Order: sequence, then C-alpha cells, then structure tokens
Amino acid sequence: MGIDTTLLRDLCPHTLASTDYPELGERIEGKVRDSYVRSGQRTIVVTDRVSCFDVVVGTIPLKGQVLNQIAAWWFEKTKDLAPNHVLEVPDPNVSVVRECKLLPVEFVFRGYLTGVTSTSIWTAYEKGERTYCGHQLPEGLKKHEKLPASLLTPTTKAPKGEHDELTSRAEIIARGTLSEDLFDRAEALTRTLFAAGQEWAASRGLILVDTKYELGLDEKGDLVVIDEIHTPDSSRYWYRDSYEKALSEGLDPQALDKEYVRRWLVQERGYRGEGTPPELPDDVRCEAARRYIEAYERITGSSFVPDVDPPEARIRRNLGL
Repeated sequence: MGIDTTLLRDLCPHTLASTDYPELGERIEGKVRDSYVRSGQRTIVVTDRVSCFDVVVGTIPLKGQVLNQIAAWWFEKTKDLAPNHVLEVPDPNVSVVRECKLLPVEFVFRGYLTGVTSTSIWTAYEKGERTYCGHQLPEGLKKHEKLPASLLTPTTKAPKGEHDELTSRAEIIARGTLSEDLFDRAEALTRTLFAAGQEWAASRGLILVDTKYELGLDEKGDLVVIDEIHTPDSSRYWYRDSYEKALSEGLDPQALDKEYVRRWLVQERGYRGEGTPPELPDDVRCEAARRYIEAYERITGSSFVPDVDPPEARIRRNLGL
C-alpha cells in the first residue's frame, strides 16, 4: 500500500481546483465541495482544494478522490446507525445525493484537549477559560490530554469566506436556530456516530480525536447525515501507538489529517487565517496527499487506487455529460 511520491509531484500542476458543469443544475461553491442542485437531487463534486481556518489555502493532489471515497466508505459503514444522503458514487470525485434541508449548525465532537486554531478548545483552555461551548472544564488538564468525556461543541454554519462561530446548546435554542427536541435528537445521533468512529479507529491503530457532522432534514422531516463523515478534512486522527509517548514528552501527537497543513501554515509562515494565505510548496502538498492516502488505507483496510485521468474530462465522461 502507499503511493509513489513521484506520481504525486507529477500531479501537482493538474489538481481539480474548480468545476463548471452547468448541465448538472445550479452551482453552489463551498470551500472544498462544489454542489449542483436540480430536481431534488444534488451532485457533489469534491475538489482538491484544502481549507484551513475557513480559508482555501491551495490544492492537494488526489485529495478530492480520497475524501469522496472515505466519506462513501463511512456512509456505507454507518448507514444502520444513521441515515445518510448518498444515492450513488459515479466518479472518484463525485457523489450524487438526496437534497435535504441543511441544519444551520455544525455538530463538532471533541474527545481531546487539542487544536491550533483561535477557536480550538486548547487555545481557550490555555488562556484560562474554563467554560467552552457551555461545558465546564476541570483544572489541571494538559495539552492533547483526553477529556473526561466527549463534548459536543457546536458552531454556526458560516457561508463561504466567513468564519464559523462557537456556540452552545443553550444559545442555539434561545435564538430559535433549532428547537430543543431537534437539537437533542441531533446530539444523540452524532454522539452515537462519534463513539462508533472512535471504536473503529482504535481497531485500525488510530485515535479519532475530534470530528464535525453536518445534518439535514429529508422530505419526511427525518434527520440525515450529509456532506462528509470521519474524513481527514472533517476529523483529526492521531496514531494510537505513539500517543502516550508524545503526551509524556510534551510533544504534538503524530497526526494523519490536514492538521499537518494547519501546523505548517502556523509554524512556518505565522498564518492563522487572516489575509492572503501563503503558497503551499509542492513538498508540503505531496506530504499532505500522502497522509490523506494513508488515512484512507488505514481506515478502510484497502489500497487506494488513484484515477490519474484528467479530472474535468473524466467527470464529464462518467456523468454522461
């Protein structure tokens, strides 16, 4: 398993940075996914764009293929725990899904005291804050330590170009964003998914540190998991076997997700999401791609087989456009 790094470098100039398929319907551009909506159906094209601090900072070769296929794998694996929106996956970068009414909240579960963003639980804790998204945190915790219990720390769902904001159950209900019943049903569903994800990750030698879920309502008003699930974009993964050693030595745990890109931006360029992002060197892009691919193979137990045909033409062919 693994991938030829020479291939990754050769693909750096040929990433899928944008899409244009008007035949699929109205185009809605997200940070990473471009959606096309028509007749109650949504076609999601997962690009190679990478977003950090809610800003698109560049592209990573094969990233869209990896994300789309990891999400498809997880959706299939968890379909008995929670209904999802997937109808078919006609191309490595594309999923056709049911159109659902988006809940304007991201359901973020955290199992560890970590993070490098300005809104991360560790950043808040390091500043002395002991209330986070409505939860009381005990004194004496260390960076990267496991929390006493997994916490739901919801955020607002910001439009592209704006930042998600931390919130809490009480604020969401008080503002009328979601009803108490709907919020609690969504929390129960996502808590079940997070526990299942952590259990599976542990069996694969990984720790699912935190993750975010997006939910929608179908035509019957039932909750449906949408967008992505347990991918290296929406989740933080650490290697299980080296975690305790890193914690005891005060080091950052070895990660297998886009945290690598975030840390490079912060530590090498001092960038935290304000202003124009620095250009990602090909070495960083290729290492990020390697990590995404390893995550796919670790999680699924299968080799990742890239499709190296030019993505724009291949997508048109596979979708019959």
